[in-house]
Amino acid sequence: MTDDAPVGRVRSLVTAPESGAPPERRESVTVHADGVAGDRYRAGDGTFQLDGCAVTLVAAEALDAVREETGIDVSDGRHRRNVVVEGFGAGLDDLLDATVAVGGALLRPTRRRPPCAHVEELAGAAGLAAALRNRGGLCCDVLEAGDVAVGDRVAIREADPRTAGAEIAARLREGRE
Repeated sequence: MTDDAPVGRVRSLVTAPESGAPPERRESVTVHADGVAGDRYRAGDGTFQLDGCAVTLVAAEALDAVREETGIDVSDGRHRRNVVVEGFGAGLDDLLDATVAVGGALLRPTRRRPPCAHVEELAGAAGLAAALRNRGGLCCDVLEAGDVAVGDRVAIREADPRTAGAEIAARLREGRE
């Protein structure tokens, strides 16, 4: 891992206690192996349980862009993702398949979490799903449980295997030249 790997911060935290319930902003949460304490998916009550995620991340930059482009402000948590992070860009591509320290928890973002029409319905914001397309966040597995608070550091602990392999290959090539 290079020293110039991005470092970010937790901007906000969101849970919803049951399916369809209004989002609740939190100052801190406890992340368990099976999800975020107080969240519907950990309780087994998420609408998309078969395709649920233990923890979801979304980029603050994506939410800011949605607000600027459409006037839809979901900073109150109506985006329905658990952890809003800033410092990695709107798509969070650098985090996919990496090992990421988020406060006291260690996560592995495994896939993109595209928005659906249901988020639009719950948020009461026509056009939200389209505005979040390609920037709707990431699903994460929990590698180590821990506490996360607003303002906590977010950092890539280990790059995804493809990036790490490319960095090793580059160092090997440099050694031969």
